[in-house]
Amino acid sequence: MGEVIRKTGKPLQVNPIRLSQPMGATLAFLGVHGCMPLMHGGMGCTSFTKVFLTRHFSEPIAIQTTAVTDVSAVLDGGDTSIPEAVRNITAKVTPSLIGLCSTGLTETKGDDLGGIAGQVDFPLVYVHTTDYEGGLESGWGKAVRAMIDQLTKPCDAVQKGKAILLPHVGLQPIEVERIKEFIARFGYQVHALPDLSTALDGHLGEKQSALSSGGIEVEQIRSLAEAALVISVGASMLPSAAALLNKNPALCHRHFPHLQGLAATDALAAALLAESGRELPHPAIVRWRRRLQDAMLDTHFALGQTRFLVAGEPDFLAGACQALAEAGGRVTLALATVDAPGLDEVPADRVLVGDLEDAEVRQEDYDLVIGNFHCEALAHRHGKGLVLRGFPNWEEVGNQLKNDQLYEGGAYFLCETANAAEHHRRATTHA
Repeated sequence: MGEVIRKTGKPLQVNPIRLSQPMGATLAFLGVHGCMPLMHGGMGCTSFTKVFLTRHFSEPIAIQTTAVTDVSAVLDGGDTSIPEAVRNITAKVTPSLIGLCSTGLTETKGDDLGGIAGQVDFPLVYVHTTDYEGGLESGWGKAVRAMIDQLTKPCDAVQKGKAILLPHVGLQPIEVERIKEFIARFGYQVHALPDLSTALDGHLGEKQSALSSGGIEVEQIRSLAEAALVISVGASMLPSAAALLNKNPALCHRHFPHLQGLAATDALAAALLAESGRELPHPAIVRWRRRLQDAMLDTHFALGQTRFLVAGEPDFLAGACQALAEAGGRVTLALATVDAPGLDEVPADRVLVGDLEDAEVRQEDYDLVIGNFHCEALAHRHGKGLVLRGFPNWEEVGNQLKNDQLYEGGAYFLCETANAAEHHRRATTHA
């Protein structure tokens, strides 16, 4: 592990890579079937999030707003705007749940979301997500914990064979699906909270709906504490797992910082073998492990002579950097959107909490960039290789179908990155 720089001393972010907490909470609510996210703030906050997610997933995204202005925020805050917004929503559609999240404007005012939610006669989960602190990852985590705290019923028994997956925000829909399938091969019935694998996976539905389709059912959230096994992925999901354990101390909790690469997937398989009592994993799992081992050998030469910049949310950095390190890649700079305890464990020469300007001034330290769409200009300007990952990716279609997790996705990730490294090396040589 290398140097971790949590503060750069800059008074502002010049070329930001950080995304807001309300956006992360909204995305989490979209993983619940029939849920309507309601953003308590200005119309601009909601419009930006709606356009952002629509462009990334190439899917219609349903979000509502309380349309607070600076004047109404001062005069009455959410006391009238939230109940009125709920009435407007339910007059047109009947959501299974309303996911209420705050923004910087209403958090500055100090609206009591819990008190106001108690006055609303409709299923509603509220979460405080100020957008001047934290980021996409923490907003997602806060929303998941709020759903568990406010919806899940306490119990003292467990249902054998039932497992709960708590995925971090960096996992694309297909990745959540593959992890669920992996766990199911050990004899478990798996539910994910949130579950984007059936909500924003790019499937063609019968008709466009005004509400989120797919995802976990509200009644399934209420019965989460009955599960025999809880698997949390990413440090940001530890508070959510703790909230679930408070509902039922008899739960067995297994935590994984990430599920990318050989060692992490081995750890998951070993845990599932121990918990399920099985002696061997499914033959398909064994087959993919061998494929990943072969991919590590095939890509070692290309990755071993490439210096990487990896930029994104802390949980994403943990997985991507570990997968590269296992195959001989050297991450010279890991650029994190926000500070997090897990950054100390990221295998990189230097871990920096900052913005893309910080990456720009260090552009002599790396050859290839792994990051979101905003990294593209940086890579092109300085002649770097590029592999697009994370939010947003407006350059490519099929984001929800990219899999970097477990043995199978790890092989895909290493091959794609090695090909990009070789392409960049050839282009640089010819130039």
